[in-house]
Amino acid sequence: MSNKQIEEGSSLATYNILVVDDSVFMRKIVSDLISENPQYKVIGTAKNGQEAIEQVKLLRPDAVTMDVEMPVMNGLDALHHIMAEQPTPVIMLSSLTQEGAAETIKALEWGAVDFIRKPSGSISLDLYKVKLLLHEKLHMAVRTKMNAIPTSQAHSQIPKTNAFSLPVMNAKETVRQPESKAPVMQASANFNHVVAIGTSTGGPRALHQVISNIPAGFPAPILIVQHMPPNFTKSLAQRLNDISQIRVVEAADGDVLHTATAYVAPGGWHMVVYKDTNRTYKIRLTKDEPVSGHRPSVDVMFDSLRSMTELKRHVVLMTGMGSDGAKGMLSLRQSGATTTIAEAEETCVVYGMPRAAVENQAAMHVLPQQDIAVRLSKCVLNEMN
Repeated sequence: MSNKQIEEGSSLATYNILVVDDSVFMRKIVSDLISENPQYKVIGTAKNGQEAIEQVKLLRPDAVTMDVEMPVMNGLDALHHIMAEQPTPVIMLSSLTQEGAAETIKALEWGAVDFIRKPSGSISLDLYKVKLLLHEKLHMAVRTKMNAIPTSQAHSQIPKTNAFSLPVMNAKETVRQPESKAPVMQASANFNHVVAIGTSTGGPRALHQVISNIPAGFPAPILIVQHMPPNFTKSLAQRLNDISQIRVVEAADGDVLHTATAYVAPGGWHMVVYKDTNRTYKIRLTKDEPVSGHRPSVDVMFDSLRSMTELKRHVVLMTGMGSDGAKGMLSLRQSGATTTIAEAEETCVVYGMPRAAVENQAAMHVLPQQDIAVRLSKCVLNEMN
């Protein structure tokens, strides 16, 4: 039985939220921010992961906000238990450090529905923005259908046979330049296929599933747009590189596309593909205006591939809120794309972007998350034969 209470004759629902943080000050700030929206009621707090597990079982909240670093039991361990025993939408509170970003990526893989950076604690415009984002994330979280995730699944990894250097995020607002990279076994700048993937909420877990199952030596580059802030996309690329049989990097301006390599668009930058004077396919990063509120935008990436009809283009839209990518996918299908895939509702954390692609008839195939890598491999490898 849900703790959600619907007022008689009113569309306004009250959703019960549990706040977890080891800091009394932060619990108060987060609770106050949540309570400013009449749709949400803080029904309890916890100061460590062990208390969080107990409170989730006792109070059965509609959503949880969870800090990562806590005594007794940290947020990641608590998340494991909650997702295995009492699946509940969890929003992680993340620090802006590189370590905090890496932990957040793991949490998203292990079942957290989304994250938000920790409030600064000051009465400022920054705090106001955090409040709006928190309400937006909660709006999505309380409507998310949760399924149990076995602990073993969260830890599954595919060993890498080679280690690669990754580009470092440039803190300045200048176009990032590609760094020299170690040579990639079985990778080539000559190819006839390209894969483009767009995703948002729930994307890190979906990408873990798909990219980790792409075979070594995959004869096409893979372009990825994940709606995510700067710094976090770098951690996402590093994490995917660790668990995959292909190379995964955060894209840099001017990167030459290679097979057996996936390129993650850096947060805050649009990523497009272009051909230079030698007809070599490269990546360009731009600070053009956000599209549908997003930078990077899936539609922007997809649109850059529309004229490249000489390539066999394989396009995927996975879990995410909104409709980014649906128009671009339709345009690619109309321009002769070989494969267009929308993730099935049953495996989406949020069935928004894939739904839009299905509804506008952009998707040739609707597949559950676990079947997408298999279909991509078959499509590309069969076409090669």
